[in-house]
Amino acid sequence: MAKIKIKQIGSPIRRPAHQRETLIGLGLNKMNRVVELEDTPEVRGALRKLPHMVVIVD
Repeated sequence: MAKIKIKQIGSPIRRPAHQRETLIGLGLNKMNRVVELEDTPEVRGALRKLPHMVVIVD
């Protein structure tokens, strides 16, 4: 499958616990960190829950 790069642009400070857990599940926990993940429906769903904290980079 294709891979996508995800960058964290928002801080998890003062966010609900489920948003912090979703970030950790994606492999993110610090600002400006970039991870490369498989492009699956599960990853896309997690990204839809955090549009204010993550961005897809080219």
